[in-house]
Amino acid sequence: MLKQIETEVITVEADAPDVAIVRRAAELMRRGEVVVFPTETVYGLGADALQPAALEKIFVAKGRPLSDPLIVHIAEYSTVEELTTAIPEEARQLARVFWPGPLTLLLPRGPRVPRMVTAGMETVAIRMPSHPVARALIRELGSPIAAPSANRFMHVSPTRAEHALADLRGRVPLILDGGPCQVGVESTILDLSAEEPVILRPGGVSLEQLRTVLPTVQLPRGRETPAEDQAQRAPGQLPTHYAPTIPLLLFDGSEEAMRAAMLAELQRRRQCGERAGVLVADADLAAFQESEALVFALGDAAQPAQVAASLFAGLRALEEANVQVILCRNFAEHGLGLAVRDRLKRAAGGKVIQV
Repeated sequence: MLKQIETEVITVEADAPDVAIVRRAAELMRRGEVVVFPTETVYGLGADALQPAALEKIFVAKGRPLSDPLIVHIAEYSTVEELTTAIPEEARQLARVFWPGPLTLLLPRGPRVPRMVTAGMETVAIRMPSHPVARALIRELGSPIAAPSANRFMHVSPTRAEHALADLRGRVPLILDGGPCQVGVESTILDLSAEEPVILRPGGVSLEQLRTVLPTVQLPRGRETPAEDQAQRAPGQLPTHYAPTIPLLLFDGSEEAMRAAMLAELQRRRQCGERAGVLVADADLAAFQESEALVFALGDAAQPAQVAASLFAGLRALEEANVQVILCRNFAEHGLGLAVRDRLKRAAGGKVIQV
């Protein structure tokens, strides 16, 4: 049984983090503790990436299986050489354009990287976050930080400190509150260890952006989804992930068809006495005014970055409102829409209602 500890939340200025606060967090990590900290994507649950005993605390706090690898966060490009046995030219090109930022590169594992980080795989996921608090913490620690999202395993990712506190209170000693995350979905994971670069998880850097640097970047084709107890090449590969604790129904089709199908489902749920939540775009609000559902608007559907930034907060808001079911529309694939679609499909357990 996990021993409950007191969790302290300290507010830190996102753009100019207080040195004393960062030093305190780094000292905890130096002693083998875990700390929650903000990044531009989501909040991370971090430990010294080179301390196996500290890494184990990440898995215990989250309830995460050891088969799910971690991403190693760095503050300087030179650290990559310490973590991998080879840096392909493609990695250098991508790093020049997208680092610091929401791009994770999968490279051959170096001998210094504990196998607990990589789920026993011979590849390691590395990224350089752009958030000033994250980078200051890595520099103060003087070691790379391994960090998944700061939530219970498979639950909706945290984009605010209060989300992390709701999931990890009593499980971590310290949460650094740097305000809401800007991107709102996790980093893109790009596998550079194969013959052609493949996106294993869409995220904060879009396919279109990547192809401006590497035109050969591909989405995965014909790959089987690993079982929960099977070692994964990268985080976020399971069919159910990023999920609220209540059922989510995901509708896909034209905007008119999605609205009509969702309204019909809402009527059916009302007749059964169920209270429903609805996750939609701003343009859908008028259609649901008389629906009696609790409605959360994610923003302009034509601005996928806006939708991505609101997605996890919307899921958590509806979950916390104690509805019995969440109905959600889908979004177009362009830009960060690809990442939004990925997260919604996994939140719905891989099931999509085509209308």
